[in-house]
Amino acid sequence: MEQPPTSSGFEAAESYYFTENPPPKNLKSNMVLAREFINRHADSDRRVVLVTSGGTTVPLEEQTVRYIDNFSAGTRGATSAEYFLENGYAVIFLHRQFSLLPYSRHYSHNTRSFLDYMKEENGRVVVEEQHQEEMVRVLGQYNAAKNENKLLILSFVTITEYLWMLREAAMLMRPLGPNAMFYLAAAVSDFFVPKDRMVEHKIQSSEEFAQTHMNGKGEVQSKTPAARTEGKSLIIDLEPVPKFLKQLVDGWAPDGMIVSFKLETDPAILVKKAKHALNKYAHHLVIGNLLLTRKWEVVFVSKMDGEQWIRVPSRRRTRSATGIESLIGKAASQKDSVEEDGPSDPDTLHGEPAIEIESLIIPKIATMHTELIRQTRESKERDGS
Repeated sequence: MEQPPTSSGFEAAESYYFTENPPPKNLKSNMVLAREFINRHADSDRRVVLVTSGGTTVPLEEQTVRYIDNFSAGTRGATSAEYFLENGYAVIFLHRQFSLLPYSRHYSHNTRSFLDYMKEENGRVVVEEQHQEEMVRVLGQYNAAKNENKLLILSFVTITEYLWMLREAAMLMRPLGPNAMFYLAAAVSDFFVPKDRMVEHKIQSSEEFAQTHMNGKGEVQSKTPAARTEGKSLIIDLEPVPKFLKQLVDGWAPDGMIVSFKLETDPAILVKKAKHALNKYAHHLVIGNLLLTRKWEVVFVSKMDGEQWIRVPSRRRTRSATGIESLIGKAASQKDSVEEDGPSDPDTLHGEPAIEIESLIIPKIATMHTELIRQTRESKERDGS
C-alpha cells in the first residue's frame, strides 16, 4: 500500500517549488484586493468560498509561444459560483483568463455570438424581445452580487500562477477559520517545466535554426532543457507538480472546508480514485465525476457521509454534446441502483425547466459546511481555545 508523504516532505516540496518558481507580477495587487474582500466579509461573519475554475497551462519557453494546456472551459466553476452566491456565500472566483465567468457564461458558452441577442433600434442597441426576461433575471443576479461586493474575480494562466495565487489567498483566508471553504474545480496540470529547465526563446522546429540553450539571464543552461528539438523530434521531459492539497489542509488554512474534484474516464476506477484522494490528503470532500456523464451525475466521497451519488432526473437533464447517458450509473456500486423516470426531455418536465447539476451539488455542500462549522466550534470550546 502506498504510504502518504510526511508533513516534512510536503513542506520541503512547497519550499523548493515556491523558491525556484517566481510569483506572477500581479500577485501583490491581486492579494490587496483579496485581503480587502476577505476582511469585509469576516467582519459580517459571512462564509467565503474560493472557487477555482478552468485549466492551467504549462509554458515550454520563457517567452512563451508553445505550451501544454488542460481541458476545461470552466463550466463547473462558473456555474457553481452562481449557486454559492445564491446560498449566501461571498465568492473569490480564481479562474483561467478568458474561461467562463459567472453570469456571463449564459451568453458566452454557446455557438451563437453574444451580438445575436441584440438588435439596433432607432440608433440604440436593445435586447431582442425573446431574450428580455432571461437576460433581466441574470443581470439582476449579477448586479446584486456586485453591489453587495460578494464576488471578486481574479485570474491566472499558468500552473505556477495558479499555485502562487491559491497559496497566498488561502493564507489570507486563514482568519476566517471554519467559515472558509475551498472549492477546487480547476483542472490543474500534473506536470510542469521548472524555471531552471525552461529555454528563453521559441523552440525551433528544425536543427538548422537550433540555438544554444540559454536561460532568461542570457547564460548557457547547465541542465538539459525540458523541451528541445532533437533531430526531427520535439522532446518534452516534464516534472511532476508537487501535491499541495495536504499543505492546504494542514498549513495554509487548516480550519477551512476543502472540496476537490476527481475527473476520470474509466467508470471502474472513479470511486476508488476518489477514496484514495480523500485518504491521502485528509480533506473533507472529494467529488468524483466521469468525463462523459459529469453534467448529470457526481459522487460525493467524504468521511462525514461516505459515498453518495447525486443525479439529475433523466427528464430534467441539460443537453450535452459530448455526454453519453447510457454510462450513467456505471461507476456506482451495485447497491446504488439508478432509477430512471422516462425518456430524456432536456427542455421541460410538466412545465418545469431542465436543471443544472450544480443546483443540487452546492446546497448539499453548504449543509455539510454548516455541520463542519458546528463541529469545529464545539471542539474548540471543549479545548478552551
